[in-house]
Amino acid sequence: MAVSRYEPVAEIGVGAYGTVYKARDPLSGHFVALKSLRVPSEATPGGGLPISTVREVALLRRLEAFEHPNVVRLMDVCATSRTDREIRVTLVFEHVEQDLRAYLNKAPPPGLPVETIKDLMRQFLRGLDFLHSNCIIHRDLKPENILVTNSGTVKLADFGLARIYSYQMALTPVVVTLWYRAPEVLLQSAYATPVDLWSVGCIFAEMFRRKPLFCGNSEPDQLSKIFDLIGLPPEEDWPREVSLPRSAFSPQGPRPVQSVVPELEESGAQLLLEMLTFSPHKRISACKALQHSYLRKEEDNDPE
Repeated sequence: MAVSRYEPVAEIGVGAYGTVYKARDPLSGHFVALKSLRVPSEATPGGGLPISTVREVALLRRLEAFEHPNVVRLMDVCATSRTDREIRVTLVFEHVEQDLRAYLNKAPPPGLPVETIKDLMRQFLRGLDFLHSNCIIHRDLKPENILVTNSGTVKLADFGLARIYSYQMALTPVVVTLWYRAPEVLLQSAYATPVDLWSVGCIFAEMFRRKPLFCGNSEPDQLSKIFDLIGLPPEEDWPREVSLPRSAFSPQGPRPVQSVVPELEESGAQLLLEMLTFSPHKRISACKALQHSYLRKEEDNDPE
């Protein structure tokens, strides 16, 4: 389908992944978000889309069949222009009014009520559990790609396109934040779905604090700020074959979570620590986090 059928309304934002536009679909009357990406063309006659791009977009389209309420909908994919080296692909998503950053900023002091935070967390984790159960690692969770509708529905965006995005990012000067990255990513070790739960923990704390939890300016600085809270991990948890040794950091014990998120009750502090666990093998999963006592609703605890 041609991207020209959509009528641009406004520029929503510019990021490492290109410019996003709000547009109107004249056929349905609904607003959509247009995200234009540059993808390297295959070194083959005719220069088609790389097979990795085709696979990743096909997976996102397949997820549409589930219509998960906490995952942003990919409505259309249009290849719009082509050169010898790259193809411009436009992804058409449902339009959501704001991201979590804007939603948090709108909340009057002293911030969101605890029950609202719990509701957002349940939705966030349901969307993530759905992605993980379909073998998709988000890899870049942060408040800007967690969308919140005006009615308070959370929708995860910007997932499943990591390889496409890595090419796009190589072409832009935008600095990608380290603040939500798991230690194994910062150390350039192997990683899997637990990286997303680390990011969830950082965002969970930010919902209370209304400012980021760890604001490092380099990988070592980010790790230092993490260890200031959780303590230096034991030798046996440090990944093998990474260039940054454990000995580069000063030995220190953990601090109480309430020293940085004083509003958190004990079970919430426990859940946060299970997300901010250094070893990915010991970190809580999205599925387990949903079952945690802190996020269980009152009616779930009532005896029949």
